[in-house]
Amino acid sequence: MQLQEILFSQGFGTRRVCCGLVQQGLVQIGEDRRPCVDPTEVLEEEGLVFWVQGERWAYHRLAYLLLNKPAGTECSQKPSTYPSIYTLLPAPLRTRGGGAAAGVQAVGRLDQDTTGLLLLSDDGKFIHRLTSPRHHVPKVYEAQVKHPLDERQIARLLEGVVLDDDPRPVRAQAAEAVTGQHLRLTLTEGKYHQVKRMVAAVGNRVEGLHRSSIGGLALDDSLPPGQWRWLSADEVRALVEKQAA
Repeated sequence: MQLQEILFSQGFGTRRVCCGLVQQGLVQIGEDRRPCVDPTEVLEEEGLVFWVQGERWAYHRLAYLLLNKPAGTECSQKPSTYPSIYTLLPAPLRTRGGGAAAGVQAVGRLDQDTTGLLLLSDDGKFIHRLTSPRHHVPKVYEAQVKHPLDERQIARLLEGVVLDDDPRPVRAQAAEAVTGQHLRLTLTEGKYHQVKRMVAAVGNRVEGLHRSSIGGLALDDSLPPGQWRWLSADEVRALVEKQAA
């Protein structure tokens, strides 16, 4: 693929802008940062490392990211009140691929006050597989609740509670009181404010909510709130294969 096409696919602007970056000497190739001023130079994409305006990038045909979402952010490209999670990402990740649906998209959403693991990708099949209700992808939440938990509340969460927008009982796949006011809840659905509404239905109230894992992929404690990282090929493969099983 031509270098200008590679840069375009990775979100560095229009083809004209990418061509200009190369011609101005702002792009280097490889770990040795070989200068390149020919935007039509053909390169092997897989495994390619390049530098744009002094910043190192690696080529990714598709993007798979993990973000530790901080409180006070919205999972929307056009937030209404709080800053968008997309402002936490470098500009190329928000524009890669071009077109109307450019950039990575959140794999499901978290409320503005909910923290924790959020996946993002520009792979539509991956997003669908992890968000479709029929795949029953387990998501683990850590909830701090107002009142001490008791066995009756845990039992009701496991048996199922009725929410006001669905006559069918909604059940937790797993529920345990880690401490008196720390509830760990595993869900395989993604209804609006589901954890908060389920806890309210059993007579308690969520005062803090954190998602710690999706599909067996746990949030790394070493990743600070507001920071992101690429998923490894093994992590992507495990998520996809587990849900296909």
